[in-house]
Amino acid sequence: MEYVRLGRTGLKVSRLALGCMSYGIPDRGNHAWTLREEEARPLFKAAVEAGINFLDTANVYSDGTSEEIVGRLLKEFAKRDEIVLATKVYGRMNPGANGMGLSRKAILSEVDNSLHRLGTDYIDLYQTHFWDTYTPIEETLEALNDVVKAGKVRYIGASNMYAWQFATAIQISKQNGWAKFSSMQSHLNLIYREEEREMLPLCQTEGIGVMTFSPLARGLLTKDVNAPSKRSETDNVTGRFYEKAFQADQEVIREVAAIAQERDLPRAQVALAWVLQKDGVTSPIIGATKPGHLSDAVSSLDVRLTPEEIARLEQHYVAHDVVGLN
Repeated sequence: MEYVRLGRTGLKVSRLALGCMSYGIPDRGNHAWTLREEEARPLFKAAVEAGINFLDTANVYSDGTSEEIVGRLLKEFAKRDEIVLATKVYGRMNPGANGMGLSRKAILSEVDNSLHRLGTDYIDLYQTHFWDTYTPIEETLEALNDVVKAGKVRYIGASNMYAWQFATAIQISKQNGWAKFSSMQSHLNLIYREEEREMLPLCQTEGIGVMTFSPLARGLLTKDVNAPSKRSETDNVTGRFYEKAFQADQEVIREVAAIAQERDLPRAQVALAWVLQKDGVTSPIIGATKPGHLSDAVSSLDVRLTPEEIARLEQHYVAHDVVGLN
């Protein structure tokens, strides 16, 4: 396993992050394809044994049960201080008027709730899950600074926002001497590359680490067109993210398959290798629900695509509508 610094911080993270949205009670929340604790245990253990020290979850995943499962498995298979534990705040956690968002009330309550579910006394990386259009950004940033100063959080990060929004937050934090952002979690893969336009250059300029989610486009880059899977049949996001540009994306997917065949590699390794070689990317977030998912991800670290192969993979891309933001 390779380890790199998260942006300009001194924090070292594995080149792959384990996405723990895959683990949770299926009938809690809106991810019916998630794995229960007993199913997740061997995959979590294998990830830690492979050297992955970077774990990413969120309070809202499976109605908090993802954090609970991660917390228990962490105690079982790893030493807390050797793990970089990341979670997020924003999603609705109770039906009340203040049950979601990035208000001071929500952040101060939810950080304690996450700590309780995770069974730890600190969170390494606490991330805003979305931009809260109803809360002044100054209120959010001061609350994040306070949870850092209280010792409950080591570093702060963000996810799912426009580059202009992130630039605004970065500058306000600097002006007030508040905790600096260390990371951005962005949607990036061979059939969704809109973050290359502004967000990745912004993060490189500011020295901010980039975690990328859906590096395999929720499995679309790993299989033939219309091949069924439990996740594709039940996931509530795949269609919203990729359905509109489906026809154009098929050329990219076919090129992944062609290069994989030429190199005698699984398609997942080719698609992940492209993300790993993208300038500014710190750690792709991998979702492992089968042993092969994890072994493919680790093996992709050894795959080096040639400039010609990268050009082939990128040549058919067409601009996509920006998705997944508030």
